[in-house]
Amino acid sequence: MTDALRPMTAKPRLYEQVLDRLRSYAAEGGLGAGDRLPPERDLAARLGVSRASVKQAIVVLEVQGLVEVRHGGGTYLVRDTLDAEPVEQLVERRRRLPDVLDAREALETKLAELAAERRTDEDVAAMDSALVHMRDEIQAGGHGIEGDRLFHAAVTAAAHSGILAEFMRSIADQITESRHESLRQPSRPTRSLTQHRAIFDAIVARQPGRAAAAMRRHVQTVARVRLLDWDPEENDEQDL
Repeated sequence: MTDALRPMTAKPRLYEQVLDRLRSYAAEGGLGAGDRLPPERDLAARLGVSRASVKQAIVVLEVQGLVEVRHGGGTYLVRDTLDAEPVEQLVERRRRLPDVLDAREALETKLAELAAERRTDEDVAAMDSALVHMRDEIQAGGHGIEGDRLFHAAVTAAAHSGILAEFMRSIADQITESRHESLRQPSRPTRSLTQHRAIFDAIVARQPGRAAAAMRRHVQTVARVRLLDWDPEENDEQDL
């Protein structure tokens, strides 16, 4: 049977073509972390596209954690490459992230409440160790990702609820994605560490309501990520 009438392959959006050009430009020019990209106006003129298309491409790179946009100061590479996941995967992550964050708020708020009721001295020690680990990561210039994981795992363990722990394990990969999205935001690692300490203090004090409220505030902060502000359906304006 002929496949001549198979579905058409969608033409790449203009900003995706700009992305490909920017990645080639960075690779061919040997650009690395700390180097600055040309201004958006210059890029638009050289590529023959609108500034809107260039801006969309820059936003994608920012969402992927590959560039830092300094207001009034230009766009700088964060890593030694602009290569990253395909835009299609980024769109899929954006689509499922709200559901993941809803699940995190529901589960982790209850886990914090139960941890304040059931925690042991060993649980307290594990949470405290995780906070130290995260602090050390941040002071070393990192995002505190492993310390964040250890702290939430310690809170889950302190709740002593096998079913809730199983639920958390079932969405572990998606939680890892949301963790990376959140901790890439400017100043977010330090703020998350402060919020973790508030959760920890409430659990140590055996105050379930306070612990649940602190965890809810924390997860709601996690939900404020650049990825959710990005509109992949934004139309490119091809006229300069």
